[in-house]
Formats: sequence, C-alpha cells, structure tokens
Amino acid sequence: MDDLRQAAIRLLARREFSRAEIARRLASLGNPQEIEKVLADLQASGLQSDTRFAGAWLRSHAARHGLGRMRQDLRQRGIAEADIEAELASAGLAPELERAREVWTRKFGTPPADAREWARQARFLQGRGFPTDVIRRLLREPTE
Repeated sequence: MDDLRQAAIRLLARREFSRAEIARRLASLGNPQEIEKVLADLQASGLQSDTRFAGAWLRSHAARHGLGRMRQDLRQRGIAEADIEAELASAGLAPELERAREVWTRKFGTPPADAREWARQARFLQGRGFPTDVIRRLLREPTE
C-alpha cells in the first residue's frame, strides 16, 4: 500500500492528474480496493483534486481548443460533468469566436482562396473543437 501511495505521489509531483488517470496508472501495481483507498487518502489530504486538475488543464489548453473539445477531453480524463461546467464558467475564457480567430491566424492567417481550402481550414477548426457556426462566421469574415 505504501508503494502505491509513493507511486501516486511521484506522479503528482510531475503535474496534476485526475483521479481516473492515477487509477489507470496504478492498476498494474495493486488491486482496485488498495488503489481506491490510496486515492481517497490523497484527495482527503489535498494532494489530488479533480477540480484543481480541470482548472490547470483548461488554463493550458484554452488558447488552442474550442469548448467542445475541452469538454470531451476532460470527460475522457474522468472529470465529472458538474466539475467541467463549473471550471469552464469560472475560467474567464475569451469568447469562442475570438479564440477560434487566434487559432486560425496562427495556423493560416489568410482567407481561403477556394472551396477546397475553405474545407481544409474548416476541418482544422472542427478538429480543435470549435462549433460549426463559429467556423462559418470566421471563414466568411476572417479579418472582421
């Protein structure tokens, strides 16, 4: 059990991890009951927090991704829907169109010349999690 705790602390010393991520990484080192006890102890002592993880993750990814992608990535990392929405609300993110324009400018910078280029730029922005209506507005008037 001490080995599990030490392994979890070593992980958390590098960066924030969600509870589910730590559980996955510790799965080969112990049984589920031991892992659950270690995770509960880490949360109780404040060493691990899904809310803190979500906030840190959002701060590091907000400049590159849309809300859809960020929500999905946090869900995949085991963060509860309520925590995701609370962190998104308190993150103070710039409007979606503004963030999409910054991402688009860094990657392309020039309006699409034809339908093929328009589709390529739209696919890129969709992959980053920006909604279709924002993509259409941006590519219609990129320098607005």
